[in-house]
Amino acid sequence: MQLLETLADELAQETLARAGRTGDESLVQKVADEIGSSSQTMQEAFLTAVRVRRAEARARALLARHGDG
Repeated sequence: MQLLETLADELAQETLARAGRTGDESLVQKVADEIGSSSQTMQEAFLTAVRVRRAEARARALLARHGDG
C-alpha cells in the first residue's frame, strides 16, 4: 500500500532529523514502540524506512569521502 510506505517514510525522515538534532538515538525506538501499539504493519514499514534512510546516509558519506575520483 503506497499510503503506508509514504507515511512511514515521512515519519522516519522526521524522526531521524529530530534524533540527529537532539542526539537522542532512542527516539527511533520510542516512535516505533508507539506505532506498534496500534499497527504492527506501520511499525515494520517505519523501521524499514529508518534502515533504508540510514543506509543511504552511510553510502552518501562514503561517496563524499571518495570525492570525484
